[in-house]
Amino acid sequence: MRTVVVSNIVSLDGFYAGTDGNPLVLNMDEAFDEYNRERIEAADTVLLGRNSFEGFSAYWPSVATAPANPGNRALSEDNRRISRAYNSLPKVVVSDSLAISPAHPWSESTTVIPRAETAQWLRAARHEGDRDILIFASRIMWNGLLTQGLIDELHFMVSPTAIIEGIPAPAVPAALELVESRQFHDSSNVLLRYATKKQ
Repeated sequence: MRTVVVSNIVSLDGFYAGTDGNPLVLNMDEAFDEYNRERIEAADTVLLGRNSFEGFSAYWPSVATAPANPGNRALSEDNRRISRAYNSLPKVVVSDSLAISPAHPWSESTTVIPRAETAQWLRAARHEGDRDILIFASRIMWNGLLTQGLIDELHFMVSPTAIIEGIPAPAVPAALELVESRQFHDSSNVLLRYATKKQ
């Protein structure tokens, strides 16, 4: 059975973003890029909420082929590999209203499913293939799936930033078991990887 993995960066005090919804208050450094690349290369499907899909699809398609710009971390090899993976992997977007233009760079690799059908789709998809189903960002969606017992692992890259108030990452009760913690070279971020305890 495939593993359904949520991968998000969070503040030291558990927030997904600041009060204005901006996640850039968190330490998105080379370690963050490295881990995102590791996760997407372990997946064969990316599951996203509409807002995350629109943000990612406006940014990632061109990174792989952008002209060389030494010193620009956005065009590092990790980020180019993330871009290539995004461009090729099947993407599933949860939305009741999103329509993707044929001209969209990800139109041929993206399927849109209604919110009411998400749990049914995920239950079936977990039995198809052997690589991860990966959820980046998409906080509202994954919290809903967490309450239904459909998330297997939560991977939190913990930024060394306390923001005191903001948008909480887990927004529902969850029983978790720590299965890995990891430090990264030249980074103050720490990865905490949790498995969910099935009820």
